[in-house]
Formats: sequence, C-alpha cells, structure tokens
Amino acid sequence: MASGGAEQQGPVTCGSWIRRPESANWAVFGRSRPKDSSSSSSSSVLEIFSFDPKTTSLASSPLTTYVLEEVEGEPVSIAVHPTGDDIVCSTSNGGCKLFELYGQESNAKLLAKELAPLNGIGPQKCLAFSVDGSKLATGGVDGHLRILEWPSLRIILDEPKAHKSVRDLDFSLDSEFLASTSTDGAARIWKMEDCVPLTTLTRNSDEKIELCRFSKDGTKPFLFCTVQKGDKAFTAVWDISTWTKIGHKRLLKKSASVMSVSKDGKYLALGSKDGDICVVEVKKMEICHWSKRLHLGTCIETLEFCPTERVVLTTSNEWGAVVTKLNVPADWKEWQIYMVLLGLFLASAVAFYIFFENSDSFWNFPLGRNQPARPHLGAFLRDSKSSDDRNIWGPVDM
Repeated sequence: MASGGAEQQGPVTCGSWIRRPESANWAVFGRSRPKDSSSSSSSSVLEIFSFDPKTTSLASSPLTTYVLEEVEGEPVSIAVHPTGDDIVCSTSNGGCKLFELYGQESNAKLLAKELAPLNGIGPQKCLAFSVDGSKLATGGVDGHLRILEWPSLRIILDEPKAHKSVRDLDFSLDSEFLASTSTDGAARIWKMEDCVPLTTLTRNSDEKIELCRFSKDGTKPFLFCTVQKGDKAFTAVWDISTWTKIGHKRLLKKSASVMSVSKDGKYLALGSKDGDICVVEVKKMEICHWSKRLHLGTCIETLEFCPTERVVLTTSNEWGAVVTKLNVPADWKEWQIYMVLLGLFLASAVAFYIFFENSDSFWNFPLGRNQPARPHLGAFLRDSKSSDDRNIWGPVDM
C-alpha cells in the first residue's frame, strides 16, 4: 500500500464519498457476498464509515449497515446526491434502490425505498447525479440510457439504444450536458434542455473513447476523455463550445479503468487496470502525484476525490477500500486568509504612521515662505483638559 494510505479490507464492488453537515465526510461501500462463503446467512451489504481527516483513515467499524436481500444480488454501482441525504444503488439482479440517510455518527440509519421507474431494469454500470442535484442519469450494461428528474423521478430521457453497452457518463458543471461513452469506443453528448443527442465525438477508426469527465473549475469548458489506440493510451481534451478536440497527452501511459475530477476542478485523477493511480494538475496538465501498486495487480473500480480534503478514495475487489492523502500543495484555510488580510491592514497602518511623521508634502501643499511647518502629531494628542480649564472669558468683575 502506498504511503499515506489507510485500508478497509473486503470484497468491495463500489463506493463513494458522502458529504455531511459541518464539513464532515463519510464513505459508503457496496460489499458483495464472499465467493468462498458457505454460510447461508452471508449476504451483500451496504456499509457507511466515518472519515477522520487528521489520521486520513476510515473508522474500523461501520456507522450503519444495510443487508441486501439475496434475490437482489450484489451492488454494482453507487451514486450519492450532492446533499448527502440520498444514495442510489444498482444491483446485479434487480434494478436501482434508494437509501435515505438519517442521523449523525452516533445514530446513523439507512432507510430503503423503491424507485418505481428503475425497478427490474437490470444492472446499471453507471449512476450519476447532476452537479445541482436536479437529475439522475443511469447507464445500463444493456446500453439503455435514462435520465430522471430528482426527486420527482419523472423520466425526461429514455433511450434504449443509446450505446452497445454504457461504459461511463458524466454531467457538466452547469448540468446542461451529459457525456456518455460505450464499450465499443463511441462517445455521445446529450443536451439536457431538449433531452436529445447533440453530437457524437469524432475519433479515428482505430481509437476507442473509454472514460469521460467534464472540467469543474467554472472557467475552462473542457471535456476530458481517455482514448485507447492499439496498445497506447492517452487523455484527450475537447472544447465543449465547439466539441472539437484541442489536444491530447500521455499521462497514465497505460489503460485507465476509472477517471475523476476534484470538486473544485483543480485536479484530474486516473486509475489503472493494474492498481496504479496518478493525479494531474489541470492547469498545467502535469502529474503531481503517483501511487503505484496501490491495488497491486487489481483493476481499480472506484476513484473519487474527497469533497473537502486533498484525499482520494479507491476501491477494488481484491484489496477493498483505500484512502490516500495526495502529495499536492495544501489549500489555503479560511483562517489563513483572514490572517493575511489582518497582516495587510496592520502593514497599511504602519505605512500611514510613517508617512504622517516624515512627509510634510504628503499631507500639505508645498509650504510658503512664511508658512509654519506642519505641527507634530503630539500636538493633536495633547491633553485636552488644560484647554478646557483655561478661562477664555478673562477676569470677571464681581
């Protein structure tokens, strides 16, 4: 395990961060039934763990656990609503189920509810909420793409033949576009206003577009995609104002299994099929962190940035869940910004005093020949009592 990592062992099939009130972060994992388990009581579960940013580790025991019914199969994918209150999980035998999260660390509880439009639709390879939380997109192993309004669950897009089989999908920062990729290498862009396909990304006949993520910093309208060309892998960038490819670069230098963008858009992360991850600074498109053999010899299934810390969560079937602190420059904290502002204010006050004491021309027009010099600051600060006691009326005849 890479330095700075912390593990939760187990057959984890999917996972995600959960943002909680007061900048707290939890993690939810879907765990499949152990393949070598002979016990009939062993079942697939959803588990939620608290996260300690000081030690960069998950709690040793879950806050709450929900046991899935055997007929539902194993967890396939998970999506957490931006509020952190709703969790949608796709299972291998059923469809999608909603879990509402209640309580604090001492009394956390998951309440399961049915999602009528998503019952019995089969395993969904991808689930994603829009950034504003108003839409939920599901991409099926069968290639069926659905987009629903949230929380009304009104279906606004139902495309059975969107792809051969959905590989990945992601919403843009403004929730105006959805990008989706297929196992056959195709990539399509969907416009949410009309809920219709807008365009298909161009590629060469020997190229396969596999993963997709929109930029999230609010200034660069880009779409990042991993592209496989024979045995070579690279990351390409599309300008979403014209949907033209503007460049590419070899970053991971091997096939990627998962891609993620940090919440503030500063970093892009790639996970490989043999357990490595690299983190890229988007502004320079240069690697700033490597964790090699993080999930030794195993495909990384989940890769997600922590909402408030420079930490990533990764999962694999073999090595379970791993939390890794990134070797990147620390972000400015709020109190640090206030200290800088206070320092600037004090420096301005000192400069004000120095100018006042040493520069006549700073306060007055040039002195005339008979004009007295500017009085010292002490003259203004003299005890006013002496002037108050002075008899300004002169002697009075009694």
